[in-house]
Amino acid sequence: MGKQAAARRLADNEASAFLRALRSSAQKLNLVAQTIRGKDAADALAELTFSRRRIAQDVRKVLQAAIANAENNHQLDVDRLYVKEATVGRAFVMKRFHTRGRGRSARIEKHFAHLSIVVRERAEDEVGEGA
Repeated sequence: MGKQAAARRLADNEASAFLRALRSSAQKLNLVAQTIRGKDAADALAELTFSRRRIAQDVRKVLQAAIANAENNHQLDVDRLYVKEATVGRAFVMKRFHTRGRGRSARIEKHFAHLSIVVRERAEDEVGEGA
């Protein structure tokens, strides 16, 4: 006798992946997440691969994990996947001090953020539309 499995929060045609405590501010991370929302998974991967922002490579890894989860855990068709959600949330802030001239100091804040990506399989009649 063990605990009963929790009900699945996502629909049967959805899969997700997330990354916690990503070393970037939520504002900067959201700029990258905005570029992939609603796009086909392959287009979103291409967009992130050639993005000049440093954090785009971490977002790409999370998107690849969500696609792998869809394929391996939920048997979804990879060619029909699109990014349903790309959610960014604030995490903690590390506070550090930097010494300045004349015996003063300045506070430095190192922001962290959470990223969650949900991919969804399009219905067969919607495949040609592309966002």
